[in-house]
Amino acid sequence: MGTDALNSFSRMDEVEVLRVKLAMLKSQHRDLDEAIHALQERGSADMLTLRRLKKQKLMLKDQITQLEDRILPDIIA
Repeated sequence: MGTDALNSFSRMDEVEVLRVKLAMLKSQHRDLDEAIHALQERGSADMLTLRRLKKQKLMLKDQITQLEDRILPDIIA
């Protein structure tokens, strides 16, 4: 097997790892969204907790965007 084939396999492995991480982050993001909505509906959450959860959700969204960019790089370069 030549180095081109090895590089191709390592790139595929890297993309698969990134896709698994992406799926995990999306799941965490969805869970946080549901938790935030549940706390807001109950009206029992303090604003500090809600702010902290929303900030965590935004950080996850940034990580999701970065991973998506690594998996599907801009075609218009």
